[in-house]
Amino acid sequence: MNTLYGTVITGMVTDENNDFYFIQKDGVTFAMDKQEDESLSIGDTVKGFVYESSQHKKRLTTNIPKVQQGKYAWATVTQVRKDLGVFVDIGLPDKEIVVSLDDLPQMKELWPKKNDRLMISLRVDKKERLWGILADEHIFRSVAKKGKETDKNKDITATAFRLKLVGTYVLTDDYYIGFIHPSERVDEPRLGEQLSGRVIGVRPDGILNLSLRRRAHEAIGDDAEMLLAFLNKSKDGSLPFWDKSDPDDIKQYFGISKGQFKRAVGNLLKRRMIEQKDGYIRLVK
Repeated sequence: MNTLYGTVITGMVTDENNDFYFIQKDGVTFAMDKQEDESLSIGDTVKGFVYESSQHKKRLTTNIPKVQQGKYAWATVTQVRKDLGVFVDIGLPDKEIVVSLDDLPQMKELWPKKNDRLMISLRVDKKERLWGILADEHIFRSVAKKGKETDKNKDITATAFRLKLVGTYVLTDDYYIGFIHPSERVDEPRLGEQLSGRVIGVRPDGILNLSLRRRAHEAIGDDAEMLLAFLNKSKDGSLPFWDKSDPDDIKQYFGISKGQFKRAVGNLLKRRMIEQKDGYIRLVK
């Protein structure tokens, strides 16, 4: 019987009450909520997905989820239990699926968080419990398209599916596999985290090399905002730095390179928000 859970069956309506139809398949009876279809009669056949609800009731739904035994699809994380794993929503009205902690990263800070997503299928254990199974790299490669040189410099959104010491593998929203080297990120992405980045290269096997770092002209904005924050916090709206300051002094004080500093200063000078004179930058009053 346990092979039925997580699959789509066709059964016969054998009984009903005010709230449910009762559908039988191979001697096993599943209840189906009448709100899904009130037109059925005893003797009709109905096709649906079968599972055990969170109240341990045998259920059938005609709203068939994409995630099934042997079928992989995205599922959204709804809850994290450090002692158990993560719960995901596959579209059932009264049931969430658990992905076991045994299948998650050893470092719990890299576990998915609420609203992250995982590509999973289903399995049934010996106690007839449904579990989510993470798709492996073979599954991702089987659905992925190969990147082309014309994809370079494109912006992408993607979901992290494999975390390794050498870097992070992701699947983009348009189904390309991407790789993020540790040098092309600030923090290591979580499993299931949805990311925004850009294509910086294409490997011979069609995998995209990605960067999560912003382009130079985009980063100027953040660095300029930081300089303004420092200037506004200073006593007189000035700081003893300019474009001839020592790179190490700039790095130690602001945490950015001299090149970033000069671009940020140039941006603020163009906007006439600061002036630069005698070794100082100052806010324009």
